[in-house]
Amino acid sequence: MLESAQTSLAAAAQAQPVIASERFVLRPLRRSDAGLISHWASDPRVARGTRSIPHPYPPGAAEALVTRSHAPGRSGDVWALDGTAQGLGEVLGLVHLSRMDRNQAEISFWIAPAFWNTGLASEAVGALIAANPMGSHAIFAEVFQDNPGSARVLCNNGFDYLGDAESFSVARGAVVPTWTYALQPKA
Repeated sequence: MLESAQTSLAAAAQAQPVIASERFVLRPLRRSDAGLISHWASDPRVARGTRSIPHPYPPGAAEALVTRSHAPGRSGDVWALDGTAQGLGEVLGLVHLSRMDRNQAEISFWIAPAFWNTGLASEAVGALIAANPMGSHAIFAEVFQDNPGSARVLCNNGFDYLGDAESFSVARGAVVPTWTYALQPKA
């Protein structure tokens, strides 16, 4: 049974490309990433910057994320920013690309606080857009209005501001004002 689960995990990972960047590679999640994902996602600053990460971060949540990221029929892909080849950490953050209808996608990301203000988020978003692994005609993103750094990441990568909205944050237990952005990747 365990061997079968590992085989299906490997097959799903193969369907998701590895994307090279200057300081890291974006690669599918591995079971061994769960510890670092849990460590970074447990930081309230990370959780409060996302819609879906709860705080406190529950035991087993990282393992469940890794399993979901390789599930057949998943609605999106998750990449780890792996900087080991450059002497950086194995999980510097995560970037998600979720499928939407009409050949569109939504990008979201978080970077471990130890690597904030280093340009890693801009580099990761830029690499994913350049690769456009889903062949999306449009990519959307939203960031909380109290997180202007993430808004700069999007603007630095050519996203255009669409408008204001609101989204629920699990960690905050509240609806939070957001800015919404869109980008049409170059073919």
